[in-house]
Amino acid sequence: MADEWTAFDLEAEITKQAGSGRPYREFLRVPSLSCGIYSLPAGAKDLQGPHDEDEVYLVIRGRGRVRVNGREHEVKRGSLLYVRATSEHSFFEVDEDITLLVFFASGGPADL
Repeated sequence: MADEWTAFDLEAEITKQAGSGRPYREFLRVPSLSCGIYSLPAGAKDLQGPHDEDEVYLVIRGRGRVRVNGREHEVKRGSLLYVRATSEHSFFEVDEDITLLVFFASGGPADL
């Protein structure tokens, strides 16, 4: 649980996620919000399914495409994506290793 406010070093959180051996690592969870780092190497298949919470992705680095409910969009550094709860979505055609900052409303999923 976070204090009244907390500062995070984004590069340190990315390093911790990379060292975790998992594609997603949460670094903040409070009752109404969770944040984490999600990474996919070039050529990877994104296996995530729909979530019960709204979410926002910020592409920190890398390049690829995202498909949300059948609609596709190119993503690259600086892309900001909103995905409504229960929407089918996945990243694909990951041309460059992609690292995303993920914000989940309502505390996020137990596991991504």
